[in-house]
Amino acid sequence: MVNQIKHDRDVVIQKATNLFWEKGFHATSMRNLQDHIDMRPGSIYAAFGSKEGLFKEALKCYTDANIRHMQKCQEQTSSPLEALKLFIRSIVKRQQDNAHSEVCMLVKTVSELTEDNAELLAESKRLLNMMEDGLEAVLIRAQDAGEISSSSDTRRLAQFLQIQLIGFRAYIRINKDNQCIDQFIEDTFLRLH
Repeated sequence: MVNQIKHDRDVVIQKATNLFWEKGFHATSMRNLQDHIDMRPGSIYAAFGSKEGLFKEALKCYTDANIRHMQKCQEQTSSPLEALKLFIRSIVKRQQDNAHSEVCMLVKTVSELTEDNAELLAESKRLLNMMEDGLEAVLIRAQDAGEISSSSDTRRLAQFLQIQLIGFRAYIRINKDNQCIDQFIEDTFLRLH
């Protein structure tokens, strides 16, 4: 009889995501994983192939959650630019309240890994680009709605917003003044017009 996986895969991946986000890939040991997700190393290997396999699933889980969050922000307003502001504000606010790390998990991973982990590094970069694609899709909607110029390069604007979001998340570690951050977010969006 085949052993059934006694753990809900999605719950395990979410717990692993939180741990990897907090500690990083290298600082998370198999023992940490075993304790945090309540699975023995053999079960982890059977379910995910390796620590790297579980980490790759965690990166995807993190990215999917952010994409879903961006979609929810778009559902809350008819203005694409307002949806992006809401998304950025909520990411920065969530970071202050309860994030497992004060920086984006993907950015943290790209900063941590070297070519020794080329596959994971490439996957992190691919997922960061996917997030940028999501930003660009909303900016194209903003263009169609007349909120930004039809001559604007939406790819460059998406890159600009990605850089700003990374910067806001780093800056909030230094300055926890919400009014200051809100003003910087407003200033960022003024530059899009």
